[in-house]
Amino acid sequence: MPDLNTITPPQLMRLIGTPDLPVIIDVRIPDDIAAAPRLVPTSVLCSHKDVADLPDRLDGRPSVVLCHGGLKLSHGTAAYLRDTGLKSEVLAGGMLAWADAGLPTVPLDAIPPGNLWVTRQRPKIDRIACPWLIRRFVDPTARFLFVPSDEVLNIADRFDATPFDVADVQFTHRGKGCTFDAMITDFGLAHDALERLADVVRAADTDRHADSPQAAGLLALSVGLSRSYKDDNAQLDAAMPLYDALYRWARDGFTEGHETPLGTSS
Repeated sequence: MPDLNTITPPQLMRLIGTPDLPVIIDVRIPDDIAAAPRLVPTSVLCSHKDVADLPDRLDGRPSVVLCHGGLKLSHGTAAYLRDTGLKSEVLAGGMLAWADAGLPTVPLDAIPPGNLWVTRQRPKIDRIACPWLIRRFVDPTARFLFVPSDEVLNIADRFDATPFDVADVQFTHRGKGCTFDAMITDFGLAHDALERLADVVRAADTDRHADSPQAAGLLALSVGLSRSYKDDNAQLDAAMPLYDALYRWARDGFTEGHETPLGTSS
């Protein structure tokens, strides 16, 4: 029987990429982080010595706590949080179990400082898909500035923001791939569902619709959204559920057809 108040790596992985993801708190000690400088996607580092600050930071949100092996540091932190009335679980087996399961991890040195990103205004596909990816798999608190094309790099410099989907920056098109592909690669996020979704995004963003049957539909919806919203951030907010749905299709429903009986997939 599994321990009380624990969640397994596969169970947590099914929450990552969805709006239902709890806050993931990594309380590993510095030596363990230095030995494995990678994070479970979206997790935030926090010393167990700062546990008293966590309830205010969580602001009522549920959490999953992990440490190196899923023992004293994570169980102690989660128990403290539950004592304050918050829901908190422990990642069974900790970072060791996550790595043993072969699940994605984000290199610490790939995560830009701060949570501010900047790109060209009037987004359509890549500049919506990438913010969705960042918020769902890297940093749920990420903020996005949509600005005139010729001002992206200047604003990135002045506001300490990370530029993307413009020329001559790290996160941009590479070869036949789009910026979404570059982010999946650099953040170590490659897994079947995201790669399946990336095929759709790439085909739609590069007008290679023959590469993915879903690409023309994504383009049509993206054009419709861009024409429905004058405010780019409002457009992003409206598009988040679209990409949530596409991710669930790519993860669980890609074999379904219109006549597939209800209840045959989860």
